[in-house]
Amino acid sequence: MTELLIADDHPLFREALRGVVASLFPSAAIYEADRIANLYPLVDDHPDADLLLLDLDIPGAIGFSALVHLRATYPSLPIVLVTAHEEARFVRRAMDHGAMGFIPKSIDSQTLGAALQTVLEGGVWLPETDTTAPGISLDESAVAARLRELTPQQFRVLQMLSTGQLNKQIAYELDVSEATIKAHMTAILRKLGASNRTQAVLMASRLGLNQDEPQGTSTS
Repeated sequence: MTELLIADDHPLFREALRGVVASLFPSAAIYEADRIANLYPLVDDHPDADLLLLDLDIPGAIGFSALVHLRATYPSLPIVLVTAHEEARFVRRAMDHGAMGFIPKSIDSQTLGAALQTVLEGGVWLPETDTTAPGISLDESAVAARLRELTPQQFRVLQMLSTGQLNKQIAYELDVSEATIKAHMTAILRKLGASNRTQAVLMASRLGLNQDEPQGTSTS
C-alpha cells in the first residue's frame, strides 16, 4: 500500500492533494500534519512512507531547515517541496539540500498528478525554471552539515528557540524540565560551534528563505 505524508497548514490545499492522490492511487494511505510540531511524530510513526509533501511555509519551520533535518534523519524518505515560492533560486537550494522534487502551488491538478507519479516511480520532478540559478553557498552548506549532527530533540529545541521562545516555554511544550532544555542548548552550541544562543539562531537562519533576516531570539 502506498503511504503519503502531507505537511501543510492550509486545509483546502491538503484536500486538493488528497483528491489528486486518491485519483492516482485509490488505495493509498494519507497522513497529514498542519505544523512542524506535528510533522516529526508523524514521520516517526511512518518511517517507511513512500513520499513526504512538505510546504516550506508550514508553521514552525525555518526555511529549508526541516528538509535538511528530515533528510539526515530519514535518508530513505523521498521529500518533495510544495510551495508558493517559485523562484529559481528556491528550486536550486531545495535540490542542493536533497529534495526529490519541487512543486509550485500554482500548477494545475493534471501537472500535479504527473509530478507525484514521477517521484513515486523514483524520478525527480522540477518546474521549468532558470537552470543557471546559483546553488547554496559554502556557508549554507557548512551550516546544513552541522545541523545534521543534531538529534531530533535538539533540532526541535533550536527551531523553537529561533521563533523567540523562552527555555520555560520550550520545556512546557516538549514536556521536559528546564534543566533538560539547558542541557540540550549546551549540546546544540557545541555541535554548531556557536558561542551563544543568538549565534546559534543566526547560523540556523542561513537556511531561511530570506537569509538576511533571522528570527528573533531571547536570552532567558
